[in-house]
Amino acid sequence: MFDVKKLQQRLGVSDDGALGRDTLTALFLKAGAKAEIAPELGLAANVHFRTYGLVENGLRLAHFMAQCAHESGGFRYNREIWGPTAAQKKYEMHAGLGNDQPGDGLRYLGRGPGQLTGRANYRLYGRKLGIDLESNPELLEIWSLGLLAFCAYWDNCSLNGWADQDNLKAVSNGINRGSPTSTKDPNGWTDRQDRYTRMQALIL
Repeated sequence: MFDVKKLQQRLGVSDDGALGRDTLTALFLKAGAKAEIAPELGLAANVHFRTYGLVENGLRLAHFMAQCAHESGGFRYNREIWGPTAAQKKYEMHAGLGNDQPGDGLRYLGRGPGQLTGRANYRLYGRKLGIDLESNPELLEIWSLGLLAFCAYWDNCSLNGWADQDNLKAVSNGINRGSPTSTKDPNGWTDRQDRYTRMQALIL
């Protein structure tokens, strides 16, 4: 475990050394979450971060928070802004995303803090969590459910291991490209680096 008291002091909350709901809520606020959603995220994180091993060390927490902050624009967006852009048009009938019906591109756009995208992912993580996300994709726009689904995605891609190695590029590509071993720079690479630097300074 990392130095929770030091984190609490940096966040300006009671430094009792217990990583609970209040500390996590303050962490989400520091990462950009609005006051009306930070408590919901903090409550969910207090359970799910432990379940998925995200608070076993500071590296895991810093990497996870930085990726969520990037994907959601500082926890401002739980639904992908739709144009559609040229890239979003490619979602339609995209085999890799499991989008096999007309309209799937929009129906299964990115949602939640981690911007889970594609029918195949909605089906897979819905089944893992016991929630019919494929039939009810908008459920991921509930911040707490979106966070839970992203925790499950993170776990399924074994990203804790890459975070333990402090390999930001691998973690980022695991999320952005679906493959931690991709040699390409992930989309939004500069912003991911900046957000991780800030989380690292806060948590570690």
